[in-house]
Amino acid sequence: MAQLQRLAVTAAQILANQIDLTREQQHYLNRVLRLQAGDRFIAMDGRGHWWLAILEAQETGLFASLTEEIAANMELPVAVTLMAALPKGNGFDEVVRQATELGVTSIVPVTSDRTLLKPSAPKVDRWRRIAAEAAEQSERQIVPAVLEPVPFDLAVKDCSQKHRFICVSRGENRHLWDCLSGLEPPQPPLARGEQEVESIAIAVGPEGGWTDGEVQRAIEFGFEPVSLGSRILRAVTAPMVALSLVGAAFEKCQFPKNSSEIC
Repeated sequence: MAQLQRLAVTAAQILANQIDLTREQQHYLNRVLRLQAGDRFIAMDGRGHWWLAILEAQETGLFASLTEEIAANMELPVAVTLMAALPKGNGFDEVVRQATELGVTSIVPVTSDRTLLKPSAPKVDRWRRIAAEAAEQSERQIVPAVLEPVPFDLAVKDCSQKHRFICVSRGENRHLWDCLSGLEPPQPPLARGEQEVESIAIAVGPEGGWTDGEVQRAIEFGFEPVSLGSRILRAVTAPMVALSLVGAAFEKCQFPKNSSEIC
């Protein structure tokens, strides 16, 4: 069903196998995607569920009926939290979009000692819309949670992920790849059942990088300083490199090499 369009909806919109489409969603399906009554699309609730849906018309507008749930496994076998210091301008828009495409589970916007951007509530709402749109485009099963911006000290203090890394541009630190490749591979999805998914947190700094004091405070809360390579990356590039390394390290373990062997 790869040819079908996808639409992210909320669980509250689904009642008795029908989707109460918002005006914006009706416009998107009918005017932008050119779908008509009787056409099919895939509805995703952002919590791991996909359904085959049929667009239907009534006097008050369009709605959709759910016909069947679709089994899919498009997610990384690890839960990844990106703690990203806010870059200047609209750079965080691209961070949210690309991080969603790369499989992040949650995004924590962080204000640091070198952060210049002071985000407003409309900014956060915009980031959440971008995450939903990127989840549709990249065929995600979930829409990553974009949390409210928090100060760096609070972000590292409240971090509960099992494995914690802070990316540092200079110094003699282990490469993130070496750290990830040394971790135990997660259980395959079919064998995992209700077992808790492995969790990773990666903190990436702003323009100019983290201050020495911030790195030290992160270490105090269980973060390991890591390198992303010998080159200095932009604040909007570093998160993509880090998340790509996570995908390379763990995503290969989702699929069997042959019928009798699982990575």
